Amino acid sequence: MILTFNVGSSSIKVKLFSDTLQERQSFLKEQISSNHEEAFQEIFENLDMEKIEIVAHRVVHGGEFYHEATTINDEVKSNIESLIELAPLHNGANLLGISIAQKFFPNALHVAIFDTAFHNSIKSHAYLYALPYEMYENDKIRRYGFHGSSHQYVSKRAAELLHVKSGNFITCHLGNGASICAIKEMKSVDTSMGFTPLEGLMMGTRCGDIDPSIVFFLQKKYPDMDVENILNKKSGLLGVASNSDMRDLISEAYSGNELSAKAIEMFCYKIAKYIGAYFIALGRVDAIIFTGGIGENSALIREKVCAVIGEALHVELNDEMNSKNSTLISKESSQIKIMSIKTDEELEMATQALKKG
Repeated sequence: MILTFNVGSSSIKVKLFSDTLQERQSFLKEQISSNHEEAFQEIFENLDMEKIEIVAHRVVHGGEFYHEATTINDEVKSNIESLIELAPLHNGANLLGISIAQKFFPNALHVAIFDTAFHNSIKSHAYLYALPYEMYENDKIRRYGFHGSSHQYVSKRAAELLHVKSGNFITCHLGNGASICAIKEMKSVDTSMGFTPLEGLMMGTRCGDIDPSIVFFLQKKYPDMDVENILNKKSGLLGVASNSDMRDLISEAYSGNELSAKAIEMFCYKIAKYIGAYFIALGRVDAIIFTGGIGENSALIREKVCAVIGEALHVELNDEMNSKNSTLISKESSQIKIMSIKTDEELEMATQALKKG
């Protein structure tokens, strides 16, 4: 059996797979207490722990250390710990989850699956920032990218469905956290998130791309303001419309709430801009893929994004199939296929971990 762990600061998501990658059990525990070990114990009560031979752990930030799934040892844990400052909300929780799971499953093979690993194929002209080069050499300030398991999974699934061996895709992972990836011949060549998950698209509570001078302005004008907290936790959809749940925003917009409607338009326009940029980066695009909680389930968001890019990229949405959340949602006449694919990061984790077993 293969067990996958996705441990966050306030939730634990666990799935159990057979060695044929069939999902057997799934658990999601949200709003956990400060005692992660008790939460793990509650989850494990219904597991046949003796049959678990491989444990796959999601780790958000692997820096430049890791380009693929990696067997966990003391050095790996030390490197994950050294990257906590780059992903303070995630790597610490990931590391704690590893330590607790190793206690519960001392004889299992523990494998780290890094969100950043899929993006290690990005070339330096795309991952470097126009800062003094020693900032990269000394502090490794560069674009890393995230949501790697999701982008990798849906691109592989699209290639299977379209019978394409080496596809070019633009994958849009849209949830509370959101990112877009340009995939050329099944490898990431650019992605919207950067040094941290703050860069890129407008998200549930993150601002995404802004003029850096705004930070200096706010710090000077409001010395006591926690700007970092505002940009990460009080901006995005929440900042504009006082709500980060897209379902609520759509309902409010239909009821005439102007700020909710404005937030939706901003969200979709920014997605469309990235799609356009990545179309140039790829040259040829086999499909644009929507995934994540919003991307998979919101016909309105897909419709609005496609309305912006439609004329320029010769994209034509099939309204009937889109309303049903079908997999292929473009018209036959569309020059680029539009797809909605349910992501499965845990299955991708299990697949990669099994190869290490």
